[in-house]
Amino acid sequence: MARWYIIHAYSGFENKVRDAIISEAERLGLSEGVEEVQVPTETITEVKRGKKVQVERKFMPGYVLAKLNMTDDVYHLVKNTPKVTGFLGSGNKPQPISEKEASRYFGGVAEAQSAPKREISVDYEIGDSVKVLDGPFASFNGIVEELDFDKAKVKVGVSIFGRATPVELDFEQVELSK
Repeated sequence: MARWYIIHAYSGFENKVRDAIISEAERLGLSEGVEEVQVPTETITEVKRGKKVQVERKFMPGYVLAKLNMTDDVYHLVKNTPKVTGFLGSGNKPQPISEKEASRYFGGVAEAQSAPKREISVDYEIGDSVKVLDGPFASFNGIVEELDFDKAKVKVGVSIFGRATPVELDFEQVELSK
């Protein structure tokens, strides 16, 4: 019976490790032992140059999940794959994880729909000089005073008639001044 295992790989090489395990299993005729190999990713929203962009990000950098029928041949296939440092587990014995735990890493389709993950990152921070792109303060420059990631709002101190006035804007309404 196939079980899920967590494979530790060099960070940044997760996709290459996944592809190498799959192709090597086919080459050695062990495809029935390697049912599925995946790199857990999540989709996040980033604000770049004032625009929201959907980005795929590795959920667990340095790890690959594989559904394997663990035999000696499959174990050695994975262990000898370039850029693999080993299995998660105690000693030399790979420790399987439950189906439920594995589905957490993939954010199962039903889970993703019921509780969508929403993470936003911006390319500016508190104290940075930014330019307002649209709205009533378009083309004004200001200093970031506060970031509210829950509401996707930024508070910018804009100089109006020589006085700094705090203005609350959406993340995509401002960009980092050059």
